[in-house]
Amino acid sequence: MRLLIAAWAATRTVVLLCVFKVITVPGPDVTSDVSVIYQGWYRVLSTGVFPPDDVTWQYPPAAALAILSPALLPFLEYPAAFYVLACAADAAAFALLLYASRRGAGRERGRSRAGAWVWVAGVPLLGPTVYARYDLMVTTVAVAALLVLARSPRTAGALAAFGALLKVWPALLLAGTPRGRVTRAVWGAAVVTALALTAAFAAAMPGALDFLTHQRDRGTEVESVGALVFHVARHFGWEGQVLLNYGSVEFLGPYVDLVSTAALLCTAAAFGWLVRWRLRAVEWTASTAADAAFAAVLLFTVTSRVISPQYMVWLVGLAAVCVTLRTGRQGLPALLVVVATGVTLLEFPLNFGSVVASDALGVTLLVVRNGLLVAAAVLACARLWRTTVTEPLRRAEPAGRDGGGEDGGDGDGDGRGRRPGAPEREDGLVPR
Repeated sequence: MRLLIAAWAATRTVVLLCVFKVITVPGPDVTSDVSVIYQGWYRVLSTGVFPPDDVTWQYPPAAALAILSPALLPFLEYPAAFYVLACAADAAAFALLLYASRRGAGRERGRSRAGAWVWVAGVPLLGPTVYARYDLMVTTVAVAALLVLARSPRTAGALAAFGALLKVWPALLLAGTPRGRVTRAVWGAAVVTALALTAAFAAAMPGALDFLTHQRDRGTEVESVGALVFHVARHFGWEGQVLLNYGSVEFLGPYVDLVSTAALLCTAAAFGWLVRWRLRAVEWTASTAADAAFAAVLLFTVTSRVISPQYMVWLVGLAAVCVTLRTGRQGLPALLVVVATGVTLLEFPLNFGSVVASDALGVTLLVVRNGLLVAAAVLACARLWRTTVTEPLRRAEPAGRDGGGEDGGDGDGDGRGRRPGAPEREDGLVPR
């Protein structure tokens, strides 16, 4: 425990020294997003409206709370206050994971401190970027939602909805909730919370929903999986450009629309796979919701037109929760995500010039980082399917031949997927 806390304190001190520029990190100044973009949005949002006609504002309405949060520390300048609050969110997520692992030492022995170690090691591997974006705050909300799910489904649903209104992706936390009563409670709370908050923002601040149309014409961001096509094509005479577009560095030119459309189709296919998995799953354990959320976010990350460096903190947070819950089998995908986070630091900001230039170093770093993410996504999905579909059905086969039913044990009447002979719990989960 003391070693964990000391490691967290030491690594976060280094990150703070980086964002306060006591330690200089080569490459683009990642703190400019806070001092220029975020602070500019802060001035507009403080007037009671969302940034009008600003296509770089691509966030749901609750994101305004993250941008306005430095007002809680009026004695600090905006950038300094933002970094302090980002560190506080980091500490909150660490405390949640640590508390979850301590519960594992008692009557809930399915918990592990490995998740806290994943958080301690993974977050600083992203470098100063992790404190210079508000994604850390969103990830903390997502971590809280997953860890509270077993004890308070409605609270988990409300947190997931709040996270989705901060930055959309926490809506994927709903993908793996246990069927039946738990899902009804979680999804019901999520819908009510989302509608109430959206209505409140729309009534209080004009432009709350403008973000929905602000990304229609964007290209393919240079760090995405699809961008590798153009990094290679540039060496064979492709005539496109690399430009700052919609707040990120993107490829624009011939065939970009085709690759972007292919990415959207892959995202749709990923959604289809998740639906199929949910319909086929016959067994839920304490870790299934976290495992499914991890797999879902990995799928949507690798199929996205954009993979910004800060996206890695989402995956580190979800990986940490999966590893904390020992009943899951996402250890290897979690490790791949942590390694990919370290490679991301090498790619951005340290060698971002090479990435933009599509030179050998830049392309190699992208191939390695994106390859690790694709491998993690495939493994996470395969392990999720195996633990919730294949293995439970295989165990149910002898019972089926003996007259125990053909449905693999999904006959409890409310869709919870209980395997034959397994004790039923009040939360709808099946102990393993």
